[in-house]
Amino acid sequence: MIRLTVGWDESGGLVDAYERFLAGERIEDVGGTVRTPILTSWQRCKSLGLVPDQLFLTYEQDLDLDGRLLRAATPVLDRLAAALDEPPVSVIVTDAQVHVLSRQAGDAKLNRYLDAAQIVQGFGFPESSAGTNAAGTALAERRPVYVQGREHFGDCMLPLACGAAPIRHPLSGRVEGVVNLTCFRRQSDPMMLPLARQAAGEIEQRLLEQSSQRERELLAAFFRTRRAAGGPAGPLGEPLPGRAPAAGLIDRVDQAILREKAQELIASPHRLATEVTLSGGRTAVLLCREVRAPSGEAGIVVEAAIPSGPQCRIPVPSGPELYAASTLVTEATTPSATVTAPWHPAGTEATAAGPTAQIKKHQTEAQVLGTARPPAPEPEQAPGQGPAADQGQAVPTAEAAAAAPTAPAGQVPQTHVGLLLLGEPGVGQLALLARKRLELLYDASVGIGRTLDVTRTAEELVETVVPRFADFVAVDLPDSVLRGEEPTDIGEGLRRAALGAVREGSHLHGAGEKVGWLPASPQARCLETGRPVLEPELSRAVDWVANDPQRSRKVLESGVHSLITVPMRARGVILGVVSFYRAERFGAFEDDDLWLADELVGRAAVCIDNARRFTREHTMALALQRSLLPRGLPAQTAVEVAHHYVPAQAGVGGDWFDIIPLSGTRVALVVGDVVGRGLHAAVTMGRLRTAVHNFSALDLPPEDLLAHLDDLVARLDADSEGNGGIIGATCLYAVYDPVSQRCTFARAGHPPPALVLPDGTVDFVDQPAGPPLGLGGLPFEPYEVDAPEGSQIVLYTDGLIEQHGQDVDTELHLLGRTLGATGPAARSPEETCAAVLDALLPAPAHPSDDVALLVARTHALGAERTVHWDVPADPAAVPRVRAAVTEHLERWDLAEQAPITELIISELVTNAIRYGGEPISLRLIRDHMLICEVTDGSSTSPRLRRARTTDEGGRGLFLVAQLSERWGTRYTADGKVIWTEQPLPPDGSDGSV
Repeated sequence: MIRLTVGWDESGGLVDAYERFLAGERIEDVGGTVRTPILTSWQRCKSLGLVPDQLFLTYEQDLDLDGRLLRAATPVLDRLAAALDEPPVSVIVTDAQVHVLSRQAGDAKLNRYLDAAQIVQGFGFPESSAGTNAAGTALAERRPVYVQGREHFGDCMLPLACGAAPIRHPLSGRVEGVVNLTCFRRQSDPMMLPLARQAAGEIEQRLLEQSSQRERELLAAFFRTRRAAGGPAGPLGEPLPGRAPAAGLIDRVDQAILREKAQELIASPHRLATEVTLSGGRTAVLLCREVRAPSGEAGIVVEAAIPSGPQCRIPVPSGPELYAASTLVTEATTPSATVTAPWHPAGTEATAAGPTAQIKKHQTEAQVLGTARPPAPEPEQAPGQGPAADQGQAVPTAEAAAAAPTAPAGQVPQTHVGLLLLGEPGVGQLALLARKRLELLYDASVGIGRTLDVTRTAEELVETVVPRFADFVAVDLPDSVLRGEEPTDIGEGLRRAALGAVREGSHLHGAGEKVGWLPASPQARCLETGRPVLEPELSRAVDWVANDPQRSRKVLESGVHSLITVPMRARGVILGVVSFYRAERFGAFEDDDLWLADELVGRAAVCIDNARRFTREHTMALALQRSLLPRGLPAQTAVEVAHHYVPAQAGVGGDWFDIIPLSGTRVALVVGDVVGRGLHAAVTMGRLRTAVHNFSALDLPPEDLLAHLDDLVARLDADSEGNGGIIGATCLYAVYDPVSQRCTFARAGHPPPALVLPDGTVDFVDQPAGPPLGLGGLPFEPYEVDAPEGSQIVLYTDGLIEQHGQDVDTELHLLGRTLGATGPAARSPEETCAAVLDALLPAPAHPSDDVALLVARTHALGAERTVHWDVPADPAAVPRVRAAVTEHLERWDLAEQAPITELIISELVTNAIRYGGEPISLRLIRDHMLICEVTDGSSTSPRLRRARTTDEGGRGLFLVAQLSERWGTRYTADGKVIWTEQPLPPDGSDGSV
């Protein structure tokens, strides 16, 4: 069992240094407290704009759980997890993109925290998105890393301590994944780092065992030869043995350059060595030679030798001297000694002179093929372990290496030697190019089409191809495709959707510019024929030059000399054209390049067509939704209204709002939310909004209206059971009466409304929420409150308070503070909407759910604009009522309305006396219309019918309908109200007295 007993804790003001670093304090002021590798990682995180408490982790669903890495790692991790004793440590392995593949061991408490921090299978922790962490930083640094506590950049990893080591393939040197040991910070131990490194070495050995027998034999032969020469060598990118300076480490950019040159060296049958210039002014020497296994199998290896000093150059041997007498500095142990070691062909013996003889022997062949790694230095020390931790030392950058002084006379700088490539002898240039093309196609399949945005997909094609295949790439699409429509306007010209260039000054049309092509130009020809066009010498393409002679001349003068144009075609439809240009650093395009360009564009075309179709459907759904929302405010004087609708970033939702005038100058305020996205949600929203309008026309109480709406949603659910699933919706319905200055609410599973009184008091109306629409079985409860003139009624959907994962009560508290900041009398409804959105959806607002916000400021209908009479149940009272009404209309300067109003009142009051019940009353309201209301105690509603010639009655209600603009019945708790509306003359239409 492995028992970790030494605990570590933060000291030396690390937390304070971290806060000062985030506050922008100078690096040199912080560096004395923080280890330099950690500080360097913090700088990278800050330059990427990462925020410690707002890290967004990547997630990969399609993990390679049956790949060679997990097959090699599982037995090693099982043994390590079984061997670990206390404290509890979680053993984690990730892939080369730092996505968690497996997590083992750890106790329940640690695993619960790791689950909460999303350190689970599928989630990725590259430094570029998760900040400084052991696994991500180990991949970025290409070496073992120990990170604990506040050294993590992200807040979610603050309680943890982690040691991680990269896993390299022994043949290619490529990082395949990362081993990471994680525990709570208070239980951390520096032994976690060597344990992670040892586990990585064992996994690398198992990866080697998965290679072919021939590859293993060739690798063993190579190491035998290097040991015979007395010089160390391992996969490129490993540090030097011992405690040597780390300036020999090769960064990823230099590694890519070296591997490309190594491939070219193997492909050239007559070249044995070459020089490569790296960053920092260093010059690397690549040596290519044959190795032969005991079985007789032959192979080619390429080694790299890189001196640590910027001015150091190594003589490049050539001809027969390469194998006979070439020398290479491997390590200088003293300033006065120069160590050389001749290299010999495989199978020969050699002895090293001078201090080289004292270099300890590296692994035996059994160790190379057993459990040990090629020689490497001590890993980075954990906090508090070794002098590097105290002094904050780190790996010098390329710029620091370039600024280092040149080695004095007689002193040989330290040199890093590494295995670059193991290949077949005599492999041809065409085979090498074929492999590069396959790699490019693979990267295109992974990197293009990651979004459903037409322009972004075009940019991904450009980013994939430049500079690996062409120096300049232009993607031209018609405007219709950019809008998501069918490409019907290609003949009208194209627009440059994306442009990629290795440098400025190409003089090509820029992104967003309109591009037109003459009929004989290469681009026009490929659009017409639907086939790629190759122009190996662009200066001889007369038709291309004639398209824009002045611009073409500048393009050629910038060095562009070769062109391939490919039509972007998907599902039988041409969407645009892609142009590939090469400049001086590339040779001219050839016929093989034509096939590759066509394949690249074909893959991008399918992705762009998918994005175009998505854009079209999204635009249609958005247009449908907007057409179903109210476009203007209806005429009413009860409230002053402002509304805002913010669509979700992810797609079209089903939120809606409405303002519906009711009888008696009342007004209904509605907000609702349909669960789901897309056309289905938009259509359902439209159906529910129409249903609310219809039910409102019946003047139903709020609770009854929601009951009818609930029944409708239940029926829609039953109808859609086989065509789209269950419909879920919430709704809030409020009715405000400006005469009584009271508001009645009823809600079905919706967030509570807010009432802001004139004195600035904010009250979230505490009423039963009721079940969401469609569940049925439970009644909806009304709730009535006083809303004095100048109050503001605030209705909203849940997207306003459920955006950032915050607690709903916290968001409601913030909403209340914002509404009460200034009284409603001092702020218009439009200003209230803006203040709420600024507080809860700060710009740039990209809400994850739709947001509908409705703010209504109440007005009151004064006593001088209403009049009320109690009417006895006696037909003789009708003349007296008519006279009183006429007299009051004259006071309102509405004498012209008196004759019609008398007829209407006579009919309605007579019907109430004859067919209704007591109490009977009459009310006149002067608003933008003249409203007459007759109330009685009966719930029997009159019915309009056409009287026959022989009928003695039945014509009164018909006359009422003809003389008034609108009429209807409204039921109350004690009976009903028959109401009519008459238009006012123009000079009285404003409702003023």
